[in-house]
Amino acid sequence: MQRTVLILIIFFTLLISSCLTNTPQTTPQVVTVYSTSAATPWLGDVYTCAGSFAVISRVDDPSSADISLRVGEPKFLTSPAYQIDEDEILIVTNRQSPVQNLTLDEAQALFAGLGDPSVQVWVYASGEDVFDAFDQFVMKGRSISSSAYVAATPQQMSDVLNSESNAVGILPRHWKAGDVREVYSVGKVPVLAMTEYEPEGAIAQLIGCLQK
Repeated sequence: MQRTVLILIIFFTLLISSCLTNTPQTTPQVVTVYSTSAATPWLGDVYTCAGSFAVISRVDDPSSADISLRVGEPKFLTSPAYQIDEDEILIVTNRQSPVQNLTLDEAQALFAGLGDPSVQVWVYASGEDVFDAFDQFVMKGRSISSSAYVAATPQQMSDVLNSESNAVGILPRHWKAGDVREVYSVGKVPVLAMTEYEPEGAIAQLIGCLQK
């Protein structure tokens, strides 16, 4: 009897060991992600979506990224792009600013340097995604005032608008916070996840999750 029990124990031990050995262990795929400053609020969604099937590695060069996040469409779209959300671009002032609600013509004149000279006009560097949207919908190729200040990021723009009573600048709605007032809506733009090639594997799974 004891011999039979011992044989059964050995049999089931070998069976369990065999099942464990044959179960494939999935290694999470490393996915490199680049984000513009304006699109950083969506990085949290990327990490959440990655779950256990992907490891996210942030990079500073969009050309080396599996996925690039940006706000608004680039001037020339040459690679696959997938909308994961939308944001609204706003012209924003400090609540103490003399600038009130603007028309399109007034906004164009203000940022071209033809408005009240006491107003501090803030923009972004040419090529930044938020500036591209602003230029497309407001300036439409017109020159920005040479005396305009340049903010490196939406966070810096937000800090300036909250601290300088005569400042006016550009913010995505996701970055609007504190003691500021919107005076013109530039328009809503897509938030895009872009890839160099048609996504496969973990990259495709990650983008599918971001689109839900």
